[in-house]
Amino acid sequence: MAAPAANQAFEEAIKVTPVNSHRYSAVLRDEWCIGTVPNGGYTTAVLYRLAIAHFAHTHPTRYDAPATPISMQLAFLRRTAAGPAVLQVQDTKLGARTSTIHVALLQPSEKGKEKAAQKTLAQTGSSASSDDEENLEVKVAGYITVSPATAEVGVSAPSNWTLLPEAISGSGPKGRVNLAALRETGRDGQWVRLVAPFPKFRRASQQVELYGPDPALGKPPVVDQWARFRPGGNTEARWTNEAVAFLVDMFPMALDGFDTMGKAGTAGNGTGNAAGMDSAKDKLARYWYPTVTLNIDFKKRLPASGVEWLYSRVQTRSVRDGRTDLDVVVLDEQGEVVALSNQVGLVVDASRNIGQRESKM
Repeated sequence: MAAPAANQAFEEAIKVTPVNSHRYSAVLRDEWCIGTVPNGGYTTAVLYRLAIAHFAHTHPTRYDAPATPISMQLAFLRRTAAGPAVLQVQDTKLGARTSTIHVALLQPSEKGKEKAAQKTLAQTGSSASSDDEENLEVKVAGYITVSPATAEVGVSAPSNWTLLPEAISGSGPKGRVNLAALRETGRDGQWVRLVAPFPKFRRASQQVELYGPDPALGKPPVVDQWARFRPGGNTEARWTNEAVAFLVDMFPMALDGFDTMGKAGTAGNGTGNAAGMDSAKDKLARYWYPTVTLNIDFKKRLPASGVEWLYSRVQTRSVRDGRTDLDVVVLDEQGEVVALSNQVGLVVDASRNIGQRESKM
């Protein structure tokens, strides 16, 4: 299933290379970072690609069609960094319809990087030491369940589920948003092109083009957005299945709402704006929202050619003591559910992210 040529920047960013039957390598890219840490959805997309690569490389005859993820449950144990990463796979269950693998993303530990740097300095002119492997630690771990499309057979039935509250209407038929008008003019009724806050800090947000209800209307109880994929600024890029894994963790307007709540609320357990944050840093970003756990249920596979538009409904029920929940529903232009996601995240001072961090192996 070849991805659209316009997605080349994304394809390079999530590239996974086999090392042996259960070990792979990848390079996490800086332009997909929030501060110095790769965006959680981007990292999830890399692991999505890992699952596909593993079955194509290690179990090529297991199924009569490509095995793609139908669910992912990930724990973000430690901060990742831009740079090389080792990906490990354990076959937990190999079945006729579904298979489940345990995956782990490893990078050098902070202490390990210091140790390697000291050893390199001691060995003038030498490259990284051969025992760098001993310094690796698990940064992200979890389970991915895959299934080929040909095995997805059984009952399909309408659930009568609908968005509540309803999204703001557009000028299209039956109150739908006129996506052509959004594309051409940046506006359709109360829907407008949105500018993601703190672009230098949240660089990953520059990989998408977002539209939502005019912020001048006030803060809604939920965040609605229509999104177009723009990896590397390519205006012809399209949403693919891997890109959906990125989209479920891309909602800068919801995060901007946390900033507002943080200003109005209490710091709590030292997670508010630190006294040491100077005005220059504060203008860049007040908070960082690292993912703790992320679960995705992929309901519908997108066509190999991708799609131009996807809609997201993002909802938070409680932000307490620097910890938040996030529920995301992703729909296509026909209103069909593409993916469901929920995550536990933290709300911490941005100073815990800002700094020079890069993985070197």
